[in-house]
Amino acid sequence: MNREQKRMLQRQGQDPEGEAAPRRTAAPPRKPAKREPFRIGQFLREVRSELRQVAWPNRAEVVNYTTVTLVTLLALMFFIFILNFLFAKGVLWLFKT
Repeated sequence: MNREQKRMLQRQGQDPEGEAAPRRTAAPPRKPAKREPFRIGQFLREVRSELRQVAWPNRAEVVNYTTVTLVTLLALMFFIFILNFLFAKGVLWLFKT
């Protein structure tokens, strides 16, 4: 049994030999960290650096994704239109006087 497994067993409250390990008492609560003042310049620099790490799609991918989205939207619109039409005709047929 390696160190990692022994530590895992201790965290679960078991002794590596199979016996119940004594419980440790919790550490006293820590004071909350002091809040730093909000700096707009630092925030904008961090946003800019994060946006540089984004994997932006190229033009062909954007066109492809847009086409797939529009075709799916049109198909769903047509499907919902047909269902609405059929249900409306069915209700009018049921309540025909």
